[in-house]
Amino acid sequence: MSESIVVGIDGSECANLALDWAADEAVRRRRPLHIVHAVDNTPYRAPLFTPPETVERLTRMSHRVLDDARERVGRRRPELQTTTLLVAEYAPKALQLQSENAYELVLGNRGHGGFASMLLGSTSLRMAARTTVPLVIVRGDTDDRGEVVVGLDLSKDEETTLSYAFDVAALREARLRVVHAWLMYPTYVEAGYAPDDEKVEAEIRKQVASAVAPWRAKYPQVDVVEEVVIEHPVAALANASRSARLVVTGAHERSWNAPRLGSISHGAIHHAHCPVAVVPR
Repeated sequence: MSESIVVGIDGSECANLALDWAADEAVRRRRPLHIVHAVDNTPYRAPLFTPPETVERLTRMSHRVLDDARERVGRRRPELQTTTLLVAEYAPKALQLQSENAYELVLGNRGHGGFASMLLGSTSLRMAARTTVPLVIVRGDTDDRGEVVVGLDLSKDEETTLSYAFDVAALREARLRVVHAWLMYPTYVEAGYAPDDEKVEAEIRKQVASAVAPWRAKYPQVDVVEEVVIEHPVAALANASRSARLVVTGAHERSWNAPRLGSISHGAIHHAHCPVAVVPR
């Protein structure tokens, strides 16, 4: 679905929250909403070993999930153009295919299955490492109030991350907090290297200001706060998320053989207190 907002659902409460968030996002951005429900394709691939009534029951239940989702969106956003799709496929693969040409992909932080103590579902975690479009993982407080927070890593190319964050802040008429956190490695301290924290922080602030300056000029209507803290980046983003409506972070790094989720992004989507947008670099 070209340039649509794609949301993956499974009928769980977390998925319903993601559906609500995606519907509001689609209306705000004036884009259609595409609802995808992926189910295990084993019963469909092995009909000789699966009782016909099992396949029929699975199909009915899956269509009911989509029908309920469409009705929920209709009550919340009756003006929204909405399509639905049932896919008999491994969920991450189905979502990746359906979101290839989308504007955004939206998922709940957990779905059916797994363990109640898990902070993030396996599908959401896999998609965060592999997404080619911005992925919003809906978790925590979904009330659309407060700041937009973006984590800035000065060692990475954050152009797409900052572009997305400024666009979100402008669209929502929200303040944007740009957070850069840094720590001195303990081994340096143990080796006797004791830098002047004030000088280091002053230099970092200059670098942050330089990285943000082009986006300030492009989005003069956005109120921007630049925050530099001596703290672990994950803790800094988690703390900032307590009063935020959305945390934005860069998506993944690439090893020699496969994409993998960067440690900061991984930590943010596990511990944030609000929805998290993971933006591919």
